[in-house]
Amino acid sequence: MFETAVRDGVTRLRRPGTRWLSTGFDGGETVANAAYNVTVPEEWEWTDLTAYVVERRRDAGFGPEASDADDVSGPALLTGVSQRHARVAEHGSVSAVATVGVSNPAPLDPSDADGSDADTSDERPRPGTVNVFVGTERSLGSGALANLVAVAAEAKATVLLRETGFPGTTSDAVVAACDPDGERARFSGSATAVGASARACVRDAVRASLASRYSDEQVPDTVDGARYGVAPVAETDVEVFEP
Repeated sequence: MFETAVRDGVTRLRRPGTRWLSTGFDGGETVANAAYNVTVPEEWEWTDLTAYVVERRRDAGFGPEASDADDVSGPALLTGVSQRHARVAEHGSVSAVATVGVSNPAPLDPSDADGSDADTSDERPRPGTVNVFVGTERSLGSGALANLVAVAAEAKATVLLRETGFPGTTSDAVVAACDPDGERARFSGSATAVGASARACVRDAVRASLASRYSDEQVPDTVDGARYGVAPVAETDVEVFEP
C-alpha cells in the first residue's frame, strides 16, 4: 500500500492520490500523495505545528523543492519515538506502519494508577505516543474509512493491553487510508477481508515496534514508574434511563 522512506527523523508513507483520514493535530479527511510520521526532540516545545512539520519535511528532503516532491498537504503525526523503531506489516490489500512508545501510559482502571492523581490540564504533546497508519488498496466509503480508524485503534489497544498492561498512551493517533480508484469495499469491520487484514497488520506492526523500542530497557509497568504517566479519572456520573 505504501512506499515508505525514512530520513532525518521523518517517515514518509507515499501513495499518489490516496484518501487519508487522520485523528492527528491536522486531522480530518483529505486526498494527498503522502502522509508523514515525525519524531520530535525530547525538549521540544509546542509551537506552530503545521509550520514545524513543513520545516521538518523540507529538511528531510520531502519538501516541494525536492527532486521527488510530493503534495505536502498530507496528514502528519508527531511522536517522541525514533523512526528507527517504525515497523511495517502487510497482509492482503492492507499495510500498517507503527511507532510505539509508552513513556506516557494511560491506564483505563484507577486501580492501575498506584494512587497517582489524574492530570488532564496539560495538553502539550508528551514524549512517547503510539502512532498507527493503516491503509488499504481497496476503495472505502466515508463510513468504512472512519470504521477502519476504529478497527486499528481496537487492535492497538488489545495488543498494548496484553504486552504492557496499558491500552495506550495519552497522545495516541491513527491515520487510515484507502485508494479511491481501487476495487470498492463496502465495509471494513473485523469480519471483512479489509478489517481482518487491518487488525492483523496493526497487531504485528505495534508488537514489532514495541519490541524494538524496548529491546534494551523495561517497559514501564505502572503509572508511577513511567516518566509521564497520567492516572485516569476515578469516578463518573452514570445515568440510568428508565423505560
